[in-house]
Amino acid sequence: MQADRRIINEMVADCDWTIEWLDSGRRPGNKRGIERRAAYQREKLMDPVRMQAYVSQSSAGSPANLSDWQRFQIEDALSRLSDWERECYVLAHGECFSFSEIAGMLGVSKGSVEVYVTRAQKKISEDLQNSLFLVG
Repeated sequence: MQADRRIINEMVADCDWTIEWLDSGRRPGNKRGIERRAAYQREKLMDPVRMQAYVSQSSAGSPANLSDWQRFQIEDALSRLSDWERECYVLAHGECFSFSEIAGMLGVSKGSVEVYVTRAQKKISEDLQNSLFLVG
């Protein structure tokens, strides 16, 4: 009897927790939801699948293949970056390496990689607002 009551109480607590999450739109106990994050934390500058397809340059019948226009848009965005920014951005977002792995490959510090990727993201974000080529 006591074991059944404990199980039922746990089920009720789980349901209450779930209902609170659904009502508030955030995990119970969290002070900030995703809508309160800084813009750079929410913003997705380039579709990761497109960036990875750009790097792999495959031409098979995959749905991740890019059209010539999409490839041009990515090349246009990357052309505005410095060599270091482009290299770090492509390795991070196209090849999916961690900042530590990129730092090891390029022989720079992890902090430098983070700075290059952040600068690249900022430049691409600014270009998205100003370039006709990068629209949709």
